[in-house]
Amino acid sequence: MNRKKKLTQIHKKRVKAVAAKNSGKKKSGYVSKAERAKLEAAAEAEHSTQAPEQNQNQNQDQN
Repeated sequence: MNRKKKLTQIHKKRVKAVAAKNSGKKKSGYVSKAERAKLEAAAEAEHSTQAPEQNQNQNQDQN
């Protein structure tokens, strides 16, 4: 591999690394199994409290 090609390769690699670093995170951080369970339970509780209200609204719409 000649010197010019090697320098070009190194430069492209460094530019790519800087661009990736500045692009921001695409993945969220790690969420433990216990935290996922808590979030799921909270979502389920919220969903179950909203369900009766929605049923009442649907019954009123039908009348």
